[in-house]
Amino acid sequence: MYNYLTPESLDQFITLALKEDIADGDHSTLSSVPSTAQKKAHLLIKGNGILAGIELAKLIFAKVDKNLKLNIFLNDGDKINHGDIAFIVEGNAQSILTAERLVLNCMQRMSGIATLTNQFVEAVKGSQTKILDTRKTTPNSRITEKWAVKIGGGTNHRYGLFDMIMLKDNHVDYAGGIEKAIQSAQNYCKINNKDLKIEIETRNLEEVKQVLEVSKKDKPIDFLMLDNMSNEMMKEAVSLINDFNATSNKKIMSEASGGITLETVREISKTGVDSISVGALTHSYQSLDMSLKAI
Repeated sequence: MYNYLTPESLDQFITLALKEDIADGDHSTLSSVPSTAQKKAHLLIKGNGILAGIELAKLIFAKVDKNLKLNIFLNDGDKINHGDIAFIVEGNAQSILTAERLVLNCMQRMSGIATLTNQFVEAVKGSQTKILDTRKTTPNSRITEKWAVKIGGGTNHRYGLFDMIMLKDNHVDYAGGIEKAIQSAQNYCKINNKDLKIEIETRNLEEVKQVLEVSKKDKPIDFLMLDNMSNEMMKEAVSLINDFNATSNKKIMSEASGGITLETVREISKTGVDSISVGALTHSYQSLDMSLKAI
């Protein structure tokens, strides 16, 4: 499990999601289906891609009714095709119907994210470049969306504002420049006894050079973001960072960012960047169609 996937955090997510959907009762089911009815349903895959959300579905069904039984045929990370059956759920019919929509909502979206992530990972295959996610997630659904990125083969970057310092253009501008922003962040960590990695965004080679000059004076930052740079400029920036790492015996990681697409990601990886952050993984994916059918 990843550090954000704790039993407590998952239970909180499921509890709030069920409360949102059920409130004072699933009246469609309660009014039409006998409380004693025992039935089966299977999860039918209606698209091609990467499956995600099986482990979460287990928890959702168990939360609704611990007596529901699941027969799992496919697992998270498996390649899936139209017509595949992921699992069969068996037990109280009312419980199956009450859990149905939350299971589908989560699995469809998670599978869409995992599928898109896998496409980006495959696009840079053979390089050393990692595909990172961002904080561009659906409010209150970050836990499932970050999880789906991992299932798809991507790498989780910072989870939130609390577990890493990322100094973007507005931070730099408000702080009074790159040097002041970095030094303030480092002082903040010392004063507050925080062991946080520091990343800073740069928009051109001059800013890259400024970051490296500051890093020579004090503890280097951890990540240097190259935002919306041309491939030519990015390649030169990566060379500057690599030279700094070689001469200082330190390791600043380079990260490309800004409107990355499947059409452009391969060429960007050829610049030698360590990682490429892709907001599209969690804000521009297409849900993978599936349905829970009575059998």
